[in-house]
Amino acid sequence: MLFTHDTEVALQGTAAVVNSRSGAGDGSNHLPAEAAARARAEGVDTLVHVADLDAFEREWRWSGRRLRDRAEVERVRALRPRLAQLWDLDEQGVVDLVNTLLAEARAMPRLVNHDDEWGWHLHATDDDAPFATRMAVEAAMAVVDVVRAGELGRLRRCGADDCDGVFVDLSRNRSKRFCSTTCGNRVAAAAYRGRQSQQEV
Repeated sequence: MLFTHDTEVALQGTAAVVNSRSGAGDGSNHLPAEAAARARAEGVDTLVHVADLDAFEREWRWSGRRLRDRAEVERVRALRPRLAQLWDLDEQGVVDLVNTLLAEARAMPRLVNHDDEWGWHLHATDDDAPFATRMAVEAAMAVVDVVRAGELGRLRRCGADDCDGVFVDLSRNRSKRFCSTTCGNRVAAAAYRGRQSQQEV
């Protein structure tokens, strides 16, 4: 394991919320990969309704209070472009954004143990803080670990030309290139067709 379990889950959950935008990512938020790939191809945003956010919460096992209203969904949707910047900024830019997210939430790290699987881990907001605030702080806290380990290169954009999805490369040799198997297969199939057409000429 490269990072602690809670950090890895927070990074992957952050990628999933970024990828819920139309045209992005592997849909690892709450859709099976193939359904997410179809949604992406059709330009469908997979975080629109309260039920979408409910499914996201269950998939990524969030704790704490939820309002379960439209305004809460809109706050999470508004957070996505800021979180996406974590994949695009240089190190100083990432540090500045992380510090801003933590300052805006008045984050105060504390040890909690509410899940037998994770044991003691860090939270930096109250459980009744707005869901979008808790998401922003979880992402920022996870990226703190990434920056301190000198591993920002593991936050990557998909290598498929027609996908702007993000992912966290947790592979031992940093070899992951695509946000999903779907994108990897599509690129491989296109390369195969290209080789076939060259042979036919």
